[in-house]
Amino acid sequence: MQGLFQSLDSYLITHQEFWRFEPFFACRFSNLPWQEQHPQLCLWLTSLTDQQVEQYQTDLPALANAVRSYIPNLPQLLALNHLERVELKGLPLERGIDSGIPGRKLAQIVAMGEVALEQHAGSEWLEWCSGKGFLGRILAHNSQQTVTSFEYQQSLCDSGQQEANKQHLPMRFVQGDALSPSALDVLNSNQHAVALHACGDLHVSLIEKGVERSLPAFTISPCCYHLIQAETYQALSKPAQASQLHLTKSELRIPLQELVTGGERVRRHRMLEMSYRLGFDALLTDCFGFEHYQPIPSIKKSQLAEGFESFCYWAAQLKGIALTPCDFDKFYHLGQQRYWKMERLSLIQQLFRRSLELWLVLDKVLYLQQHGYDVSISEFCAREVTPRNILIKAKKMRP
Repeated sequence: MQGLFQSLDSYLITHQEFWRFEPFFACRFSNLPWQEQHPQLCLWLTSLTDQQVEQYQTDLPALANAVRSYIPNLPQLLALNHLERVELKGLPLERGIDSGIPGRKLAQIVAMGEVALEQHAGSEWLEWCSGKGFLGRILAHNSQQTVTSFEYQQSLCDSGQQEANKQHLPMRFVQGDALSPSALDVLNSNQHAVALHACGDLHVSLIEKGVERSLPAFTISPCCYHLIQAETYQALSKPAQASQLHLTKSELRIPLQELVTGGERVRRHRMLEMSYRLGFDALLTDCFGFEHYQPIPSIKKSQLAEGFESFCYWAAQLKGIALTPCDFDKFYHLGQQRYWKMERLSLIQQLFRRSLELWLVLDKVLYLQQHGYDVSISEFCAREVTPRNILIKAKKMRP
């Protein structure tokens, strides 16, 4: 694990010019970021049709093959990203256990539940950031052991407890803040902790508190690495703390920037909104002399249907800008051009997303190893079910 971390760390630092930028802002400039150092790469990018860009976005092997001569040792990097998929036999569910769980989420929960049950250590469970306790229901039913479901929102605790009582499951919901010192009181040394897609500081807090309480096992799928209180990533393990790689909140978003589960409608909405934002930015630069991008709050999807001109007047009002009629079609066209330029740039960054995510996951793995855990990482479901499919499995080794 440490060797894998060091290899990823070295490559990411050496080739940071290819991923350490923001495509949304870079597309506002006439030249591509690598125009001087890598002219052939830029020539290849600009030669792509919009359709080719979309194809490469969903076909990483084809993309890697196309650019392998422009980015040094790229095949070796991608080989480091390979993780074994856990072999699942399928977990039969009793009637009602899956009540209220949406389809794709159910597939994730059942897969993670099966893995956790198979590697179970301890005499009870801790479900961290449990929501309504969907995962906890599966664990409680199949093991008949107590599940403590820890959740911040009281309404979710109430709803989850009501459903657990209805199904006669040994579950106890506790409301609390996972980031507070008092959350430590929920943990005890008999618990196997599970956390499905606990965001940023939340899964870090579980690992730190779990280590302090010497929990016998963890089954964790991290998510949303950028949702942290600090301005930069706070490494846990000694190798990550010694690394020259210091990641900003913006850079922590990179692993999450892929659309594989949203569908065509989500993709069209994103394209329209980004084109509108980039077009409005071009308008502000051309008509008002703004040099820097002006951030605009999120917009309701229904508002996008009102057209680009309506969007501009709405955004201008929010920013206190007196907008007068202009050539809106021209700026919308510019916004579309910038959008496709952004997507071309994103293709290069896309090649490094999984490596960055693995770097972040391995930091947690090495931290757990430092504290006496036997740890492995794998994929617990297909990328199409969720791209956040990395699973950390850890068991406390006997002294």
